[in-house]
Amino acid sequence: MVQYEYIHDGSFEFETGETMEGLGIVYHTSPDPYAPGNDSRKVIWICHALTANSDAEDWWPAFVGEGKLFDTRKYFVVCVNMLGSPYGSGGPASPRGAFSSGEPPACTDGLSGEKTALSGSDGTRYYFDFPRITVRDIVKANILVRKHLGIRKIDMIIGGSIGGFQALEWCIMEPDVISEAVFIACNARVTPWMTAYNESQRMALEADSSFRECGSLKGGAAGLRCARSIALISYRSYDGYNMTQGEESDDTLFAGRAGSYQRYQGRKLSDRFDAYSYWYLTWTVDSHNVGRGRGGVEAALSGIRAHCTVIGIDSDCLFPIGEQRYIAEHIPGAEFHEVVSRFGHDGFLLEYQQISEIVSPVLGRLETGS
Repeated sequence: MVQYEYIHDGSFEFETGETMEGLGIVYHTSPDPYAPGNDSRKVIWICHALTANSDAEDWWPAFVGEGKLFDTRKYFVVCVNMLGSPYGSGGPASPRGAFSSGEPPACTDGLSGEKTALSGSDGTRYYFDFPRITVRDIVKANILVRKHLGIRKIDMIIGGSIGGFQALEWCIMEPDVISEAVFIACNARVTPWMTAYNESQRMALEADSSFRECGSLKGGAAGLRCARSIALISYRSYDGYNMTQGEESDDTLFAGRAGSYQRYQGRKLSDRFDAYSYWYLTWTVDSHNVGRGRGGVEAALSGIRAHCTVIGIDSDCLFPIGEQRYIAEHIPGAEFHEVVSRFGHDGFLLEYQQISEIVSPVLGRLETGS
């Protein structure tokens, strides 16, 4: 897939009421540019998960690419980098003035919301000065890219986890734009269970004194490693850990393999991500509620017009499978499918065969127009 950047040069209003003049949005598409009326390929829109990016071939390689389920030669595949991410779209890691001029060089204490002169603040990036971002803000940015590309109809939208949040929200925000939708391992409203995980991760970030200093994007790295370890437990399952992280010897004195794995995964994320973007994105997850301002979740789901396929993973402890059943029960005509996996929530990234068998008929409907 090919990377592009779209600079929205107008005023972008966030759901919090804050506005920003000019906003950068990074996205990837299939290699050839889409030209309305001159390209017969179906549009497949992929919404990425929390720490991924807009290059779906990079983080979902079994599904996206030439000759894959989402064949980039056959379909016009689009994926937009979420606001708040460090991978190019506007967020706390963005350099000040990257999208517009005139931003004040002050840093904000994001923990209290008060303007402060924090020690070590380099003033070159937004850090806590960037507005907090909701799922609806992210979808709004996606819609800007859709219009920028001249796409009037999305033949299929698909997303897992927070990507599923985006896909679900979009089907409500633009009900006549999307024909088919696939939601994987997600829910319709953030649960107290998930918010507890998110707050625990934020506490880990905030316990790292370097996080508050805004001295560089390396601030909060130790906290980020800890936060990732907390999150990883929610992404996996009891059986999965026991299957892959067992001790090699029956005579081990102190178990350490799983602990080593947690530290490895924490370092792996802190090497490619920053703590400020991560902190913001946990709040984005906590904003998820398709029923807000719409008369409740069930009323919002009942207005979806796309043909929807809902996929749950039987071992997912972050989004128990009952939450996907609930979505399917309240969207008119929706289909529900269960994936059996030992990988927990991360099964949406790993269970290629089962997910392909569910999604292939959806693509078949696009081909036949049925």
